Amino acid sequence: MTTDQDFEIFVVTAPGLEAALCAELQAAGFRDPTPGLGGVTIRGGWPEVWRANLTIRGAVRVLARVAAFRALHLAQLDKRARKVAWGELLRADVPFRVEASCKASRIYHAGAAAQRIERAIREELGAPVSKEAEICVKARIDDDLCTISVDTSGESLHKRNHKDAVHKAPMRETMASLFLRQCGYDGTEPVVDPMCGSGTFVIEAAEIAIGLQPGRSRSFAFEQLASLDPAAWQALRGAGGGATASPASPAIRFHGSDRDAGAVAMSRANAARAGVAELTAFRHHAVSDLTPPDGPPGLVIVNPPYGGRIGEKKPLHPLYQALGQTLLARFSGWRVGIVTTDASLAQATGLPFDTPAPPVLNGGLRVTLHRTGPLP
Repeated sequence: MTTDQDFEIFVVTAPGLEAALCAELQAAGFRDPTPGLGGVTIRGGWPEVWRANLTIRGAVRVLARVAAFRALHLAQLDKRARKVAWGELLRADVPFRVEASCKASRIYHAGAAAQRIERAIREELGAPVSKEAEICVKARIDDDLCTISVDTSGESLHKRNHKDAVHKAPMRETMASLFLRQCGYDGTEPVVDPMCGSGTFVIEAAEIAIGLQPGRSRSFAFEQLASLDPAAWQALRGAGGGATASPASPAIRFHGSDRDAGAVAMSRANAARAGVAELTAFRHHAVSDLTPPDGPPGLVIVNPPYGGRIGEKKPLHPLYQALGQTLLARFSGWRVGIVTTDASLAQATGLPFDTPAPPVLNGGLRVTLHRTGPLP
């Protein structure tokens, strides 16, 4: 494969956030973004794969769809897998592994399908197979059509190497960035999170405001592929992924608070590692002590506790009521976004919510973003 090839690229996100990711990809200039279940398909070549990994905040991982063929039985799968130009894609000296899934197909044993493709690659290319390999070839056999993809990201893209410390029930950076987008945040207004945990919303907002690339501090699986052009990749990385930085006005700051002093300390340390300490402020106080920062109104966004089990929600109602009362009394002109599992908790705030965003799975729980317009 060469860098000027054109193929399908599937950018994965949490189900429910496909439209928000599609909007981000469109704004970033990627070609033909089309939302589907669990992600968005774009078209391009290897430079687009690299840029998506480096710059797209809502991407969980980026899959390069490198081949597709019909396979009605395992022998045919073996034969057609050997015709893929593995030498242009994988390196003979780098271990790989294969994951397969089968749906509505005559080949129904995913483990046997993975073994056949593994053997075909090993014998054609000579690369070693390892269960721990970062390079993962994914085969999806759906209605007898086998689609071969390579996971170009490696570790999930929410792992940005800035957050050493995490609070309980952390919000993933990828999800936080898309919730910010769904609230209309574009980097030009202040953001307040009154239950900041490990600081994810605040840090994401600050990074967006000054144009810091989410993948700037980490490595990616594609750096170990035969398709990598090291000079082109370093040029892209050095140019900030093709995005222009737009430093925030000194008047704009990003604020977090929490009643847990340990969470505040974590947030400050995480913001320093991310390079946004000067733009952020974290304070230790209760929701009822929250006051708006000086300057123009912006966005209050919060991921409050929501009680994972039945019977845990009722004691949380007073917390949500206190949050709503504080915001209605002091945050006139500010918009609000609240992430929660239960509409009754959102309603307990008394805030004038618009139609909620689609539900999203977060850590096994189905959460919904509730949003307001500017508060009266």
